[in-house]
Amino acid sequence: MKKALLDVLFRSEKRKHVLLLLKDGARGMEDLLTSLNTTRQALLPQIKVLEESYLVDHYDDTYELTTIGKLIVDEITPFLSTLEVLNDIDYWGTRRLDFIPPHLFKRINQLQKCEIVRPSSVDIHDLNKTVMKTSYMSEFQRALCTFYHPDFPQFFSGLMQNSADVYFVTTPEVVDKLRTERIADFEELLKNELFHFYACSLKMDLLAIVFNNYHLLIRPLKSDGEIDSNHVLCSNPSALEWANELFDYYLKESVLIKEI
Repeated sequence: MKKALLDVLFRSEKRKHVLLLLKDGARGMEDLLTSLNTTRQALLPQIKVLEESYLVDHYDDTYELTTIGKLIVDEITPFLSTLEVLNDIDYWGTRRLDFIPPHLFKRINQLQKCEIVRPSSVDIHDLNKTVMKTSYMSEFQRALCTFYHPDFPQFFSGLMQNSADVYFVTTPEVVDKLRTERIADFEELLKNELFHFYACSLKMDLLAIVFNNYHLLIRPLKSDGEIDSNHVLCSNPSALEWANELFDYYLKESVLIKEI
């Protein structure tokens, strides 16, 4: 009896990886063996299952997707990449994610493989060192942030000394706090044409989204509204493109603050 198609696709890592390897075109057996780090004896039975399910054809010692195989692989590739992003479900499943608009949430697979950073107790109040380091090497810094950190003024000033273009979008509540408690810090920043300060009218149900030329940091709230220091760190071009669209979504609903 033939296997159900879902079993064919997901009950064997070898079968799944063969299909993904063939997505961009035909591959020889030796190429497949090298890519999968396996033996012909172990791989042939799995390829036979794919052939019997009309997903793969072969000629001589070369294998390629059938028309049906191409259709299925095109459909499952985004699904598998979404699973890769959400792999640490204990983290993602306990976070508020409604701050991501639906059109971008559907494309969360663009984040690709990200690291869940869980700072130690001695580092929980520090800004992420990786992001800080690469920010000083970057042409720009973009931040959506619903809290104020005392290191922000010094950090932003250092970036602008390196000619980085800095955009900081926050809430009206944070702006009011700065006006009453930190006015001198931000008055100085606003004198620099590289510093762009905005108050967003949309609810930003998050702690922070920060990205530069190299990294994206996402720090959501927990589902119950509690705050912790755990966050997501990504470092691929598609994640940065995704972050830029998310930033623009909030920036369009924000008001430029020229004086505080």
